[in-house]
Amino acid sequence: MKNKTIKAVFVTSALLLTTLATGCSNQANNAINNNSDDAINIYFARHGKTLFNTYDLVQGWADSPLTDKGIEVARYLGEGFKKQHIQFDAYYTSDAGRQRETMQVLLQQKGVKDYQIQELKGLREVFYGGFEGGSNAKMVSASMKSLGFKSVDSFYKSYVQGQIPVATLTDAIAKSDPKQQAENFDQVKERTQNALHSIVKTAQDKHQKNILAISSGMSMQAMISDLTDNPNKNKPLSNATVVKIVYQNGKYSVVEIGNMEYVNQGNLSLNK
Repeated sequence: MKNKTIKAVFVTSALLLTTLATGCSNQANNAINNNSDDAINIYFARHGKTLFNTYDLVQGWADSPLTDKGIEVARYLGEGFKKQHIQFDAYYTSDAGRQRETMQVLLQQKGVKDYQIQELKGLREVFYGGFEGGSNAKMVSASMKSLGFKSVDSFYKSYVQGQIPVATLTDAIAKSDPKQQAENFDQVKERTQNALHSIVKTAQDKHQKNILAISSGMSMQAMISDLTDNPNKNKPLSNATVVKIVYQNGKYSVVEIGNMEYVNQGNLSLNK
């Protein structure tokens, strides 16, 4: 029995060492090359306006299709990219239909025919737990009280002006969730930044320069939360607005936040 026990321990230890070695090898293979001089430009855009947006319903992991206005603004975004002569090497969304639909509409407008959309669940919007699909008013009412706001007007004024850090707001929503299942800020930041790192690593491996990704408002804010000191990072993002991130020499630079010029240029081009 003693010999069998020793043998079992030896086998278990060997398996553990093999697993650790494999894990280390995978991490090494997935490492970002921090010494590359080549800049990688990642254009993140929020999806177009949806049915839930129109009805003022909470839309995190819950999903709804684009409205006519949502399709229109996605077309403007695609036309804007076209006018800027930006050629994209890869396209990313999460598995949310509203993000895929936005990508498909803008690529059609841009005239891109041969493409493949890669899905990363890390690009999903924040999961709002028990608030999902319900009224935004209910979620706001619950979370603003935990933040000490006395009125909805004062809350929205601070929110629109970017005076409530996305970390504070995300955690307040999670704390107020009646189901206690909503994501907290650290969870959202970790998965969105992991998605960002994955995009950059793939771009390096495939020598890609310009990347287009469609995501959602608060998840994009969480992703850039510690990548920039620009106070605009806490301001809510409009539908189809762009956040541009540049990766070079091991560093991320957030060079555009809430940029609507692509949409505005597309609008002018299509309606002149």
